[in-house]
Amino acid sequence: MTDSDRDREPGAEQRPDAAGQREGDPGEFGRQLAAAAERAGLGGLARDEALTGRDLLGALGGIRGLAEAILPGLVFLVVYTITKQLVPALVGSLGLAVVFTIVRLVRRSGPSQAIAGLIGVGASAALALWTGRAEDNYVLGFYTNAGYGLALLISLLVGWPLIGLIVGFLMGDGTAWRTERRKLRAMQLLTIVWFGLFAARLIVQVPFYFAGNVEALGATRLLMGVPLYALVLVFSWLVVRAVYPSSARSSE
Repeated sequence: MTDSDRDREPGAEQRPDAAGQREGDPGEFGRQLAAAAERAGLGGLARDEALTGRDLLGALGGIRGLAEAILPGLVFLVVYTITKQLVPALVGSLGLAVVFTIVRLVRRSGPSQAIAGLIGVGASAALALWTGRAEDNYVLGFYTNAGYGLALLISLLVGWPLIGLIVGFLMGDGTAWRTERRKLRAMQLLTIVWFGLFAARLIVQVPFYFAGNVEALGATRLLMGVPLYALVLVFSWLVVRAVYPSSARSSE
């Protein structure tokens, strides 16, 4: 059995302790990324012949996931815009995140995701309260985007584009895509596009932060969040569909 055959074994990506694996191996890192993408619903997008609104909604976390991603930030922005008071805006945003977390805990539906989101909202609120600056509620997001962007950029520079690792293992292709020029270029393009997503957020939002324009910062944060992510996700699906034959997708 060849290495490519092992790459295509059902569930191979779920065995991080398989023979021949080494800590820090790009292939193992790709498996971890693919597992995360599967949990986010991206596996279905990579394999489906046709992209439906339901598929896209699932990849974005479903209605509840969208509400959890959008509403706390929206409440903060609306309350602060109306009152110009930091504390009520933070209370409304954090309170809503707490409600979402409790609902998930009660229903036992992705509690770790909800808790992680609550921690993020809580940490941002604590920073803003500590400094007394409403714009500091968005600072942690800058570091998150910078971290993702840097990881993607480094992966391009070392010749292992991260999006290629994710797509390769979702499609059962392992790292074989690196040996095919068309697929390699497509994965490089997708990695550049995702890097551009995170870079664009910083380029647009950081000036508003330094200008102290909370309203503009909050609005661009919302617009460049889920909507922009969805556009890039759809573009990624189109590229993957173009470089992987239909038979390969249907066999997964």
